[in-house]
Amino acid sequence: MKTTVEIPDALLKEARKYASQRGLTFREVIESSLRRTLEQERSLKKPFRLRKVTFKGTGQLIHDWETIRALIYEGRGG
Repeated sequence: MKTTVEIPDALLKEARKYASQRGLTFREVIESSLRRTLEQERSLKKPFRLRKVTFKGTGQLIHDWETIRALIYEGRGG
């Protein structure tokens, strides 16, 4: 794909000199620079990790939903 980009003259001159010294095309220098920049950005972002949360105890002691409901609404007119 072709696109137009405005680059300061000094930077363009330096990039072309860099490419010439290494036997690369200007396009190769631009492409590898963009890839490197984007890869660095991806590596800086840490992937989301859900924290492990645990509770001490033996679990639910009341196994009757009617009792649980009554305790929740106790004193609230429910």
